[in-house]
Amino acid sequence: MKIPGELFQFITAVSTNMAEPDPTVAERPSLSVAERPSLSVAERTSLSVPKSRYIVFGLLMVAGAAADLLTKEWVFAWRGLPGQLPPWWLIESYVGIETAVNQGALFGMGQGQGWLFAILSLIALVGICVWLFVFKAAQSKWMLVAMGLVTGGIIGNLYDRLGIPDLPGKLNGGVRDWILFKYQDYVWPNFNIADSLLVTGAIMLAIHSLFLMPAEPAKAE
Repeated sequence: MKIPGELFQFITAVSTNMAEPDPTVAERPSLSVAERPSLSVAERTSLSVPKSRYIVFGLLMVAGAAADLLTKEWVFAWRGLPGQLPPWWLIESYVGIETAVNQGALFGMGQGQGWLFAILSLIALVGICVWLFVFKAAQSKWMLVAMGLVTGGIIGNLYDRLGIPDLPGKLNGGVRDWILFKYQDYVWPNFNIADSLLVTGAIMLAIHSLFLMPAEPAKAE
């Protein structure tokens, strides 16, 4: 795939500053992604993760979850339960606020399986922490930020799935959504800040996989 020059320069700059582990942790010269061979699992787990990475991850997680939960509380207090008030438009007929409760996953997928997504969310939280801090993926600043955003999103929606907001009747256990996008007759499924964090983190993971993965070392003949 041919990458435009400006995009390639941007990706190269990001990979140099974010994708590499901290050279003081690795105790080896700072090399570009293309120059440094991939570390094996044993090599990676032998390195320590700086305490600052734990702090950054925690801040991203807490800030993301808090932004999601606070905006949900505010919007539902202002606009009420789904159907009680018409949409409030920020940009008339295009971008607005409308409360909705999703009993499924991201963008309305898997309706009625909220209990399953709650279990998967708990498993994902454990897996992310193990991957970052046991297998040392947190040595990459890019991966740390991506997983911090994803974790904040998971916690925000898990809070709703556990029924903590105590919504009435069948709405309880559903995820509170409020962001509305519409174009003519097409209405995008309502979503929230947590969904946005999950999508942003997923995009960062995709970019990492496509552009920022270290090159495999050449095998000796």
